[in-house]
Amino acid sequence: MTHPLYTKHQATLDAAVAAIHGRGYWTPYVEMPSPKVYGETAADDGKRAFEGCLGKDFELDQPGRSGWAAPERSPYGIALDVRYPVCEPSALIAAAEAAMPAWRKIGADGRVGVCLEILARLNKRSFEIAHAVMMTTGQGWMMAFQAGGPHAQDRGLEAVAYAWEAMNGVPAETVWEKPQGKNPPLKMKKHYEIVGRGVALVVGCGTFPTWNTYPGLFAALATGNPVIVKPHSNAILPAAMTVKIAREVLAEAGLDPNVVSLAVVEKRSDTQALATHPAVKSIDFTGSNVFGQWLIDNAKQAQVYAELAGVNNVVIESTDSYKAMLRNLAFTLCLYSGQMCTTTQAILVPAGGIDTDQGHKSYDEVAADLGAAIDKFLSDPAVATAVLGAIQSEATLARINEAGEYGRIVLASKKIEHAEFPKAEVRTPVLLACDAADEKSYMEERFGPIAFVVKVADGAAAVALSERIVREHGALTVGLYSSKPEVIDAMTEATLRAGVALSINLTGGVFVNQSAAFSDYHGVGMNPAANASYSDTAFVANRFRVVQRRYHVE
Repeated sequence: MTHPLYTKHQATLDAAVAAIHGRGYWTPYVEMPSPKVYGETAADDGKRAFEGCLGKDFELDQPGRSGWAAPERSPYGIALDVRYPVCEPSALIAAAEAAMPAWRKIGADGRVGVCLEILARLNKRSFEIAHAVMMTTGQGWMMAFQAGGPHAQDRGLEAVAYAWEAMNGVPAETVWEKPQGKNPPLKMKKHYEIVGRGVALVVGCGTFPTWNTYPGLFAALATGNPVIVKPHSNAILPAAMTVKIAREVLAEAGLDPNVVSLAVVEKRSDTQALATHPAVKSIDFTGSNVFGQWLIDNAKQAQVYAELAGVNNVVIESTDSYKAMLRNLAFTLCLYSGQMCTTTQAILVPAGGIDTDQGHKSYDEVAADLGAAIDKFLSDPAVATAVLGAIQSEATLARINEAGEYGRIVLASKKIEHAEFPKAEVRTPVLLACDAADEKSYMEERFGPIAFVVKVADGAAAVALSERIVREHGALTVGLYSSKPEVIDAMTEATLRAGVALSINLTGGVFVNQSAAFSDYHGVGMNPAANASYSDTAFVANRFRVVQRRYHVE
């Protein structure tokens, strides 16, 4: 019998499956915070719900609670003081294992139906979650709403669609009949059951606590695995809200809510103990190379899906839209103060300059004009604070302050006062110039609003250097500006060899650091920046196994 939640949401699932095949634009979750879509009171209701969490215990009724923790500090300077339950990792794992059999028994359609119901409720709570994302990560309001809400939900649904396709290809049962000539045929009944690999651990990041968490969360859930969500210590609230909604849906469906739980961990050793527990069979991680590599090296019992650091780069060889190119790059470097895993860091420009529709531009002119474009874009403080958001971590602030050590400063970083949040740490990008030989400067990720205009010998050298950066240090995004087909072809081949997404001549309202669900593959899994992609079949298929049983029938 088909599960009622599957029936309720089947139209959405069918459309999502069609979307991952067509790869065109589609979404069921509206990205604009419109009262016509979300309700006339949704904005006020969401803000009040967020504020209602502040300074209070966030109760989840999970097993093994040993205390409470409130580690979050808002980049906007407001007091959060939300207290989260600290639960013994062993208790969470035991509860997840106990919940797993019933989660398996409701079948693929039941699990997918529950996941779709969770996503639908998350969408209705987008305003509340957006405030939590904004105030913990430092994102501006519009990014927090879109990336933290509908776009994250898109990525979760995309993973569910891929999981459904993978599971739906396995029949529940069959009758196997093998002819035996004159003798009666051999006849057997065979059943095929999809079984999750085991407990899934999803380790969240501090800057995108929903967008980078939902793919792994929903891929693991849909394929039959209970999930423990371990959020970043400074971005717990969006994850806690998500877990609470998931637990409510599970309980209403007559299932054990411990299919999903929250692990607020105070010590790295506790996270390591969770990650290496024999019951944990998959780990999704977004974050630093150091801990990501530790997981890959030490969590041998689990499949690790990791997104790590990289050096995203853009090659500027020539352009027939110079001003539009500069505007596009300026926005790219400013958006969320460069605190995106897809933001460009190295901009490779030939030493002899570039040909443009504005005439030939020298290397120094390109660097200076880009700095001027950034300055112009951020000249209105209201626009600047909305786009830049706030710097989340002290480490990023320190990197900004020391950036001048790594090159000639083309544009210095400035602090901007935020009219609404006077304690917010708002910084404009710092733009540096350096030579290609100064590899220690630009050939490692310097997370935050720090970018380098790197002087290379010529266009061919720029393409070759871009490929080497990706191969050796990884990247999630690469861009190219060129009006020459042969350069575009060369860059295309370079990115195919290195395994990285390429954006060509972006001058309009699409930016290299944006990734659209159901159309763009976020990460390729071929270079050091990520060993998996959001989303493809490989992202879901290894999270379950097929266990069969068979017997003779007449």
